[in-house]
Amino acid sequence: MKVLIQLVVTAIFVVTLATVLPGVSVDSFMTSLVVAALLALLNIFVKPILVIFTLPVTVLTFGIFLLVINAAIILMCDALVDGFRVNGFWWALLFSVLLSLIQSLVRSGADKVDRQPPR
Repeated sequence: MKVLIQLVVTAIFVVTLATVLPGVSVDSFMTSLVVAALLALLNIFVKPILVIFTLPVTVLTFGIFLLVINAAIILMCDALVDGFRVNGFWWALLFSVLLSLIQSLVRSGADKVDRQPPR
């Protein structure tokens, strides 16, 4: 159940960012759900492989190259999902940074709510 909630919340963020960023567009909420699910799968299966292959560059740049990997994951999602378009690397980079930031803020807020003692 928690995974489904995370997918729906991520889909809402994808739609929101697509309306705010002119270089990113999504056709419908269903498309954003597909994008959210595919991003989760790519982050689980493809991202670790990319991180291992680019480990020397990642270490050399003190981890900043991971932003490039995140943008590449967004561009892969763009190529695989009809109705989701990103106009280039820089929009993918901005989209991935903002999506990660929003997700971490929501997760930290949800963790604080979970840790509060019952009244």
